[in-house]
Amino acid sequence: MNLINEAYVSDKYQYTMGKSYLECGKDKEIAVFNLFYRKAPENNNWAVVSGTEEILEMVLKLGSESEEFYEKFLPGDSYREFRRYLSTMRFTGDVYVMREGEIVFPNEPVVTVVAPMIEAQVLETPMLCILNHQMAVATKASRVCRATDRPVSEFGSRRAHGPWAAVYGGKAAQIAGCASSSNILTGAFNGVPSTGTMAHSYITSYGSTVEGEYTAFSDYIRTHRGENLILLIDTYDTLRCGIKNAIRAFRDGSIDNSYGPGYGVRLDSGDLAYLSVEVRKLLDNEGFTNCKIFATNGLDEYLITDLERQGAKIDSYGVGDAIATSKAAPCFGNVYKLVQIDGAPVLKRSEDNIKLINPGFQRTWRISVDGMSKADVTCLRDDKTEKAIIAGAELTIRDEFDGSKNKTFPAGSYSARPLQLEGIISGKRVAPPHTLAEKKAFFKENLSSLSPTERRLINPHYFKVDISDELYDCKMGILRRLSEQIDALK
Repeated sequence: MNLINEAYVSDKYQYTMGKSYLECGKDKEIAVFNLFYRKAPENNNWAVVSGTEEILEMVLKLGSESEEFYEKFLPGDSYREFRRYLSTMRFTGDVYVMREGEIVFPNEPVVTVVAPMIEAQVLETPMLCILNHQMAVATKASRVCRATDRPVSEFGSRRAHGPWAAVYGGKAAQIAGCASSSNILTGAFNGVPSTGTMAHSYITSYGSTVEGEYTAFSDYIRTHRGENLILLIDTYDTLRCGIKNAIRAFRDGSIDNSYGPGYGVRLDSGDLAYLSVEVRKLLDNEGFTNCKIFATNGLDEYLITDLERQGAKIDSYGVGDAIATSKAAPCFGNVYKLVQIDGAPVLKRSEDNIKLINPGFQRTWRISVDGMSKADVTCLRDDKTEKAIIAGAELTIRDEFDGSKNKTFPAGSYSARPLQLEGIISGKRVAPPHTLAEKKAFFKENLSSLSPTERRLINPHYFKVDISDELYDCKMGILRRLSEQIDALK
């Protein structure tokens, strides 16, 4: 979707810093940046990764513009040499990413960039723009889909925050469990069908009469025979005319339980629990036992949970703005922080403990026992703990904030896999592409490896997430040195 060059959906300060790096000789220093989040939305214990495919595509577009392009936001003679540098700069570094559909916990690097300082710095805003949107949508979609065993369709394009958000939000929602999206470009770009039936305007276009509603249904059946047929029955009165006209139109159109593509009705207003029960009775009494009931109307995971608690006879749900805008938590909290420069680990110290970051070039390992995920450990690359994990040796992990909490995995009792994989190496993409179906299956596999208590929506049990002893010691060493230097200023 090339409406704009995503590599330049940026903030100016990325480039004002870049000018200083270049003129002070820091442009060739090798930086390591981590992109991660500190706290999942809505008291989730975890989030769903979506957007890393677009990250890899975006990175490779860096430096594809002329000097004249840069002059539009870096004007004047003082920027002349920097503009020339940018027009010839290409990304030459490495990018490590989590796969789309991965489950990620706080402070774990979703993306790690290892590159010359300017190349790595200017990626900050476009990376955050892509991942903060898609991970917000994917994580919300996972919550909605976990509220029911029935299919959930995403159809929030009209409420999305722009065309780009509608298209990629539809993809993110499907990765995290939605059965389909109504967005036609989401379907076209991912090789999957988009879904949709009719709006109230289709029915009222036949005139606001009961017979007009029947004619609308009949014409729709006639013009879409061979497709899944869903009739919207609440335009005038769901029980007194809508369902009756739908039954009449199905019968007159020879649509019954033998109709292969499937058929159903949609409820979009009123007491969905009550109406679905009454509609189900009417359909069954007329022999339309295979007719599905599809429900929409401002739904989210809480309303769906309540509908099912009330015994609603709903076969599938359509969810719009709750997913498309991640309505309850629209701003995801990914950040992009420098963690190493020319081999030296660095960190940002803060008055707020939650903003204290982990320094150094890191990799996260997921520890599993008998196919169930048991813990994540983020290590400095090639540190003692990582080497033990790779060797399958005895592993003891400790809570970073409570040393009395620890867990030992005996040698040979566990398996482990790295979460950050090679995406781009030396400026060339090496990550294989994955289809949307593969991404959905990967998320489903990851979700099934968590315990039911870790998957629940309310008060989930918190998964064990730790850092290696070596990473902890590195972090504390930097903090002690900073404290000593600050004290010396007094």
